[in-house]
Amino acid sequence: MASNELCYPKCRDFKCTKRALTFRGKTAWCNWTSESCNPKGCTYALCHKRQILDNGVCGLTVRRKTRDRSRPEEMFQDEIQIRGKLAKKTGEKSIF
Repeated sequence: MASNELCYPKCRDFKCTKRALTFRGKTAWCNWTSESCNPKGCTYALCHKRQILDNGVCGLTVRRKTRDRSRPEEMFQDEIQIRGKLAKKTGEKSIF
C-alpha cells in the first residue's frame, strides 16, 4: 500500500468547509485552529470528488486488489443440454 497517497491541502479538489484555509509560504494554515492544516484528523476537510477516506488517504490513488478465482479450464465444465431446432442444426445433444 505504498502507492496510496495522503490527501493534501494543495490538491485542487481539496476544500475546507469552514473556509479557514490559508497559505503561509509553502505551508497550509488553518485559521480556525491556528495551526498547520492536516486533512487526516480534520473534520472539516472535504474533497470535491468525494474521494477522501477516513484515514486521510486520497481515494483516487487506491488500487483494487483483484485476483482471478476461476481458471479458464473450470469455466466450461458443465454441459448444457439442447433440444429443438438448435439440436437439429448442430446434430449434437449437448454443448461444452
